[in-house]
Amino acid sequence: MRRLFLPLFFGVLGTAILLWLGTWQVQRLAWKEGVLNEINTRIVAAPVAVPEKPDPEADRFLPVQADGRITTDEIHLLASSKQTGAIYRVVAAFETGGRRLMVDRGWIKPDQKDVARDSFDTTVIGNLHWPDEIDSYTPAPDLESNIWFARDVAVMAETLGTEPVLIVLREMPEKNTEVTPLPVSSSGIPNDHLQYAVTWFSLALVWVVMTVYYLRRMRIREKV
Repeated sequence: MRRLFLPLFFGVLGTAILLWLGTWQVQRLAWKEGVLNEINTRIVAAPVAVPEKPDPEADRFLPVQADGRITTDEIHLLASSKQTGAIYRVVAAFETGGRRLMVDRGWIKPDQKDVARDSFDTTVIGNLHWPDEIDSYTPAPDLESNIWFARDVAVMAETLGTEPVLIVLREMPEKNTEVTPLPVSSSGIPNDHLQYAVTWFSLALVWVVMTVYYLRRMRIREKV
């Protein structure tokens, strides 16, 4: 029995730890689903006026509405769509109430990149957003060709001469028919906790099976 104590101890300890990790991931899953539901509810809420000094954390996804003029000053961001393939997102300067902000108008096909789009007055309805799309592998924008690879709000604002405030359209404004809105959603927020929970619980089961197998082998050897 003394020889069996140590492997039995590690078997029980390992199983307990793996079950605890799986349970913790289930709890995290419930928390993340609550956060995503809250974000989804906020995204589609009634729009309000754009705050004077929006906060990138407190005002993320805030639904806003503003009257103004979408200008011809644009930034083109290379992206992709499962249905369409390569696309360009169009971010334009937006003049409203003496302020100059940015509007993510949506996407166009590559052959529409260099097509001149008119400036026009409209009512913009969308969500404030500060996308987290930059990492060490993101290429620098090709300013000569006006090809960007990520929405860096601060850098885009400096290029367009605007405040670092980005409104992502959620509805098609008048005269925006050549650009298809690509609204914000919670789909890009990772929620892998269920997968992690299944992994930990599966490892716990494997740990139990291996422990039982090892103990049986030891018992057989002792009898021999």
